[in-house]
Amino acid sequence: MMPKNKYRVNYGKSYLEFVLPRGMQMDVADAKPVEPLQDINLAVADAMAHPLGSRPLRELAQSGQKVCLVFTDITRSSPDSILVPALLHELEQAGVRDEDVTLLCGIGMHRPSTLEEKRIKLGSQIVKRYTVIDNEPQNPATLVDLGITPGGVPVQMHKVAVNADLLIATGIVEPHQYAGYSGGRKTVAIGAAGEPLVAFTHGPAFVDHPGTRLGKIENNPFHDALVEASRRAGLDFILNVVLNDKKQVLRVAAGDPEDAFLDLVAFARSVYEVPIAHAYDIVIGGVGHPKDSNLYQASRAPTYLYFAPTPVVRPNGFLIIPARCEEGAGSGAGEQRFLSAMRDSPDITTILADARENGYPPGQQRAFVLAKVLEKARIIIVGSDYPDLVSDCKMIPAKTMAEALSIAEQDLGRSCNVLLVPHAMLTLPVIQTRHR
Repeated sequence: MMPKNKYRVNYGKSYLEFVLPRGMQMDVADAKPVEPLQDINLAVADAMAHPLGSRPLRELAQSGQKVCLVFTDITRSSPDSILVPALLHELEQAGVRDEDVTLLCGIGMHRPSTLEEKRIKLGSQIVKRYTVIDNEPQNPATLVDLGITPGGVPVQMHKVAVNADLLIATGIVEPHQYAGYSGGRKTVAIGAAGEPLVAFTHGPAFVDHPGTRLGKIENNPFHDALVEASRRAGLDFILNVVLNDKKQVLRVAAGDPEDAFLDLVAFARSVYEVPIAHAYDIVIGGVGHPKDSNLYQASRAPTYLYFAPTPVVRPNGFLIIPARCEEGAGSGAGEQRFLSAMRDSPDITTILADARENGYPPGQQRAFVLAKVLEKARIIIVGSDYPDLVSDCKMIPAKTMAEALSIAEQDLGRSCNVLLVPHAMLTLPVIQTRHR
């Protein structure tokens, strides 16, 4: 049992312990505790046997069909090593041949996955047995043009996904910066998309739109674009989960991309959305592995906390994020664009003005969104392997939580109120408006 004023927050595969300075008041916002499913394989089998809004996959699939199964990359905690074998078993029962199945890693604009990462996500035997490829968003030869949506989004998708007779996807449903909630169609609509689609949906017009908010799927132009893109690609069936902070499965749903997704969103909202009374001077957000492996991914935590329905940090307050960032900024094209924009611009105002005037390529939207936070608040990154990189990206490096809290205390004074969000990616603090 830790002392009353001692706390812990995720850091890599472990955590950091810290003591709250005298005079500060701490509240904790954490997702609702829900008992994880005891038998994941049984829950997946049950979801597959009773899909929502769809016939079972083994009835949809037929011998001789070409099938594409899009799965999430290593930056996502979707338990694909369980979900993908279950889907493949259904296809096998339907008579689909191994050589007619392609497993497509939905990397979006992230770096290509390594062979070892494919083995981790799928299992060595599946990697040996089936064709496993990565999305190639910048290779026109791999893409099919599916036109422009009513919202102006150019839809280009990987040809293996588009040309499949049956298109399937895995995913996790959790709060998402732009889509409101991830999962559902996003694994295909972004993960298997060409650069033009990713660039447009992550551009300043979409990101600045008031409907593009964390936890919001209604009247959200980003979400609407995913729905239309996946429809044009021909997404037929999904198998998705909701996880807790320990990556344990809380709920599984399979079936129609709309029905299964909405079922999981309703459940996820009951778990992740946490009421708070007001905004705070200091907000501490836990990230943990794998999201804190690079600065691009770890920077999601402060933007999630800021772009909750109402910002949870007061103007000129501090967001403190422990993140080792052992991969630096990240090596993918999007991550490097983020780094260049943050590092090479003279100040935050320039980042925002340039983005709004000239737009930006995919990946650089993270710099735009982060700059919108830094315009109103300070961000401290604790325990980074690359503190100079943190400084270059216009944030404040700190070696320890004690140092980070001291920096905030020197600026704000001792009588700060502090909010600890142990799992910032899986908690959506919502300020409750009081009605007189």
